[in-house]
Amino acid sequence: MLKKNLRNKILVYRKNNYKFIIPKYHLLLGILKKFNLLEKKKFGAYFPINYEIDCLELLKQLEKSGHKISLPITRKGNKMDFFEWSSKDPLFIGKIGIPEPISKKKVYPDVLLVPLLAFNKYKFRLGYGGGYYDRYIQKTKKIKKILTIGMAFSFQEVKRLPINEHDKKLDFIFTENYIK
Repeated sequence: MLKKNLRNKILVYRKNNYKFIIPKYHLLLGILKKFNLLEKKKFGAYFPINYEIDCLELLKQLEKSGHKISLPITRKGNKMDFFEWSSKDPLFIGKIGIPEPISKKKVYPDVLLVPLLAFNKYKFRLGYGGGYYDRYIQKTKKIKKILTIGMAFSFQEVKRLPINEHDKKLDFIFTENYIK
């Protein structure tokens, strides 16, 4: 119940405040460069919905510099996989109402940009409750090393975040003001 209440509170707050905040993607690109993460060629991301941080311009920049971009396609059982996508490619509305790539070329990203509703100082996230990203991160880490970056506005940081054994800690959190 605590997670549900927190989700609702953050969704309303984000809807009312997102338009006043401009993310500084050069900060994220600087961190990626500093840690030699731009050498990673495959980036997985999300199509922004519900007033999430819009990462599409960042994806276009990465694509222009030769990186492969992928977006998720959801499946039964709250599972998903990432498939190649270009900003020039059309999208279709998937089973849960989110735009998804038409491509069927599965990709295992090196770097994964993760949407979230809330996060804490320990880099745990609260999502929408389906467990899609937690399952995907767990599955992919068994196959290869993947760097996870939560994408959020700074006001989405909370002091108390209920977590359980299924919740996966992220490597970084990017906001318009800082990177943790």
